[in-house]
Amino acid sequence: MPFKNQAVLDFLHARRSRPAKTLVAPAPTRAELLPLLTAAARSPDHGKLEPWRFIVIEKGAMSRLADLTETRGKALGKTPEEIAKARSQFDLGHLAVAVVEVQKPSEKVPAIEQTYSTGAVCLALLNAALATGWGANWLSGWQAYDRCFCETGLGLAENERVAGFIHIATEGKAPPERPRPDVAALTQWVSE
Repeated sequence: MPFKNQAVLDFLHARRSRPAKTLVAPAPTRAELLPLLTAAARSPDHGKLEPWRFIVIEKGAMSRLADLTETRGKALGKTPEEIAKARSQFDLGHLAVAVVEVQKPSEKVPAIEQTYSTGAVCLALLNAALATGWGANWLSGWQAYDRCFCETGLGLAENERVAGFIHIATEGKAPPERPRPDVAALTQWVSE
C-alpha cells in the first residue's frame, strides 16, 4: 500500500486561488519567497533543461509596469477599460513572480514539453504560496504576450515569454467557492 499524505490531498481538494485584487500587504519577504520558488522548481522537467526562470517583481517596480501597461495599451489601440483592467494587477500588486518560459534547443525535448513544464512551475508556485498561508493568483493579460512590454519592462530575450504573473500577498478576504468541473463527465476509462 503506498504512503498516503492525506493533508496534501485535502489541500488540493480545497485549494482556491485568491483574486489578485483582494490581496493586501504584507507580501512575502525575499527569505519567505525563496522556499516557494524552490518548491516550484521541483516541477517536472523532461531532460533537465530548466526551460523557465523567475523574475520577482517587488512593490517598487509595480508602478513602472503599470505605466508601461498604459503606454503599450494606447499604442496597441486598447480601450480605456482594457487598459485600466490590465494595469490594475500592477497598480494593486504588492509582489508578483513572472514565470518566464525559456525555450531551449533540444533534440530530445520538444518545445511543447518545455511549455508544459513552465505551466507546471506556475501551478506549483501558486500552490506553494497557498499552502504556506499566502493569498495567491495566477494572472497573465495581454501585456504578457506583448513583446515590447516583455522586452522593455522585464528584459526578456527573444527565446523567452511570460507564462504568468503569480501575485502573492496576504489574503484580504476569502473568495466564495465556485462551481467545479464534473470530473465523471470529463473522464474516459480505457481498459482494453
